[in-house]
Amino acid sequence: MIRLLAAILVLGLAACSSAPRKPDGSPTADARAGAGAGEARRSPYPPAQEDPSKRGDYTAGGLYAPHIADTAPDIDIQVDLIPEPEVVAEPRSRYGNRPVYTVLGKDYKVLDDPTGFVEQGIASYYGTKFHGRRTSNMEVYDMYAFTAAHKHLPLPSFARVTNLDNGRSVVVRVNDRGPFHEGRVIDLSYAAAVKLGIHPRGTGRVEVRALVPDDLGPTPAPADTRVAAVQAAPDSPMDGLVAALPVAAT
Repeated sequence: MIRLLAAILVLGLAACSSAPRKPDGSPTADARAGAGAGEARRSPYPPAQEDPSKRGDYTAGGLYAPHIADTAPDIDIQVDLIPEPEVVAEPRSRYGNRPVYTVLGKDYKVLDDPTGFVEQGIASYYGTKFHGRRTSNMEVYDMYAFTAAHKHLPLPSFARVTNLDNGRSVVVRVNDRGPFHEGRVIDLSYAAAVKLGIHPRGTGRVEVRALVPDDLGPTPAPADTRVAAVQAAPDSPMDGLVAALPVAAT
């Protein structure tokens, strides 16, 4: 009987190893199960790595590859599984923080202190075109993280962005410069845009409120979350077979 159980177990494990892998960008089972008590939440999406092919194609004082259209990823991103960044004190980046810089012939001033900064306007987002490209402070843009580009906030810094049409809110880490389109105040990562619900149209009316450590900002309105709670999977027949095997002597 023991030999039979062991043989069945080996066949079952072999079948599992031949199952197709999830496509890139899909959350792992461990991430869907959530963090245990006392553990920090981790994103189910692996951190973006630099894509060397996206270097260059940029003229100082201009825009990156304006002849290439930006697009959204072809997967449904599960933003409720992505943790918001913790608002902590960080030193200013060596890059991207010149007091005054010029883009498309217009000068922009970087704030010395973001405390108390609030503005309202139009938000947009950037997606696959920039995913894996270096940001203004030489980090790597990750469309599956809650980040943003801003013309005036120091790099890095933090802000709470609230959709003025539906009340949804998200905390983002600002690590890039932009947007440089007239009338726009912030460029959100694709994940942040989905969290706020502005991704279908591409833009939305928002409030941007800078955050500093120990400042959570105003309590956001409850978001209309549509992701069902994840429950632990029931024991499978294979679990029963494993439990029936004898414990090896030590």
